Amino acid sequence: MSEQPITAQNTAMLLIDHQVGTMGWVRSLAFDDLKANALALAKAAKALDIPLVLTSSMESYAQGPLLPELAEIAPAEHAARIQRQGVVNAFDDEAFAAAVKATGRRNLIVAGVTNDICTVFPTLSALRDGYDVRVVADAGGSPTAMADQIAIRRMERAGATITSTNQTLAELAGSWVGPAGSKILPIVGALLPQ
Repeated sequence: MSEQPITAQNTAMLLIDHQVGTMGWVRSLAFDDLKANALALAKAAKALDIPLVLTSSMESYAQGPLLPELAEIAPAEHAARIQRQGVVNAFDDEAFAAAVKATGRRNLIVAGVTNDICTVFPTLSALRDGYDVRVVADAGGSPTAMADQIAIRRMERAGATITSTNQTLAELAGSWVGPAGSKILPIVGALLPQ
C-alpha cells in the first residue's frame, strides 16, 4: 500500500484516552515525553485547522479526566469529546465513529494511551474501514516495552504507518518557511531537548 501524503487539508487527528490516570500506567515512555508529544499534536491540529477528535474512557474511574491542557489548547473539541463508558475499541462507540466520519477526512493521525489497548483496536477498525492511518507511536505508550512493540508490530502489519511526533509535525509543515511550517516550527522547537 502506498502512503498518501498527509496535509492539513486531507487529514483528521484522533487523540484517544490521554487521561491522567491511564497515562500513569505507561512504562514504555517517560510520562513527560508522552505528555509533551500528545499536546504537541493537539497544538498542531489547532494551528493548522485540522479536525481534532478527542475521546476518553470512564473518566470518573481510575482512568481519570483528559489532560487539563487539552481543554486549554482545544476547548471546543474538549467540550465535544466522546466520553465512552467502558467501550474498549473507540470505533465501536457510535458517537466516536460518527465524529470521525463527520470530519470528511480519509487520512487519520492516531495517538492513544495505551498503545496496546486504546490505540491498536481503533487503528485496526479504521484500516478495515478504508482509512489511511498514521499511528504516532511516541504520543502513546504501554505498561511494558514488550506490549508496546507487539501492538506497534500488529498495527504496522495491518497496514498502518508507524511514525513519531516529530516526523508527523515535519510532514504537516511541508516547508519550514511556508505558512504551515511557520506555525509548526515553534511546536517542534518546544519538543527539543533544552
